[in-house]
Amino acid sequence: MPISKQNRAFVTYVVELMQTIGPVTAKTMFGGHGIYLDGMMFALIADGNLYLKVDSQIENDFSERGLPEFTYLRNGKEFSLRYFQAPEETLEDSDAMNLWANKSFGATLRAAAARKQ
Repeated sequence: MPISKQNRAFVTYVVELMQTIGPVTAKTMFGGHGIYLDGMMFALIADGNLYLKVDSQIENDFSERGLPEFTYLRNGKEFSLRYFQAPEETLEDSDAMNLWANKSFGATLRAAAARKQ
């Protein structure tokens, strides 16, 4: 499925907004985009929504706000990943994006460290 100009523009906007945390890049994947820093995916964009990786240390920050978890269907079954929709203010305020993107990247770093043990 080709990616629309609107979706491409949204991805470009998000990546530019996230540059305050480092050299963030996007890669297409499964009709959406993975968002990477230092070779590690810490966010994704699907269906025009930004989702940030969570772990047990930050999940409540998202769930207390009622932010939905990213889910997808495969063979008629719903699956979820450890990504929650980003708060709306992250798309409007670079300081908010910096805060939430750093939380998410921290979760990614903790998951990578746990895999190495």
